[in-house]
Amino acid sequence: MSLDAKVRKLLTHALETVDERGLKGPRLIDDAQRLWHRIQRFVAMDLVAEPDLAALELACYALQLPMRQAKPPTTGKLGRTNLRERAEQAAELLVSTVGDTVDEDLLDRTSRILQETPHRQPMLEDARLLADVVNLEDFGVVGLVGLIIQLALQGDGVNQVVQACEKREQYNYWDARLKDGFHFEPIRQIARRRLATARQVVTMLATELKEDQA
Repeated sequence: MSLDAKVRKLLTHALETVDERGLKGPRLIDDAQRLWHRIQRFVAMDLVAEPDLAALELACYALQLPMRQAKPPTTGKLGRTNLRERAEQAAELLVSTVGDTVDEDLLDRTSRILQETPHRQPMLEDARLLADVVNLEDFGVVGLVGLIIQLALQGDGVNQVVQACEKREQYNYWDARLKDGFHFEPIRQIARRRLATARQVVTMLATELKEDQA
């Protein structure tokens, strides 16, 4: 069962404002739709039996609702704790945003998926799939661009992007993420391929910076 068009429209409207300053843009909507398209792709691979598609789509939108954040997250700390906070807030914001419009049963199913998603071993297969889909967002060039956006919002620039990437390599950040961040091996393999691509981009960027400093 697909998500009701009225609910999707309300969520799309809520995602048009990307921050507390009232800045409008397509980023959050695009991010939500990318997660949902990724869900559909993996569902087609039969990774999950009888997925709750309406709840999963609703969860993808909920995860992009503007979070209440006193300050940007610390560079490199994009792991399980951050996902837990994000999922918990998403469940709360979903109720306040479309609680009067969404069927109560669908809302309960979606909230349960969101609450299960950050667990190391979620009981729900749908929550495992959603966790993998969200974690894959940090890998590859998409993840690198996300890091660049995050650092730019903190006032950092190109040098700090390379430094952050080098620090992650030093601390085996990606090895840990690959080991603990995925429940489905086919998605882990995709993450490995994307990570290899991102590493090539970072290497080229570091090379250019060294040339400028020579």
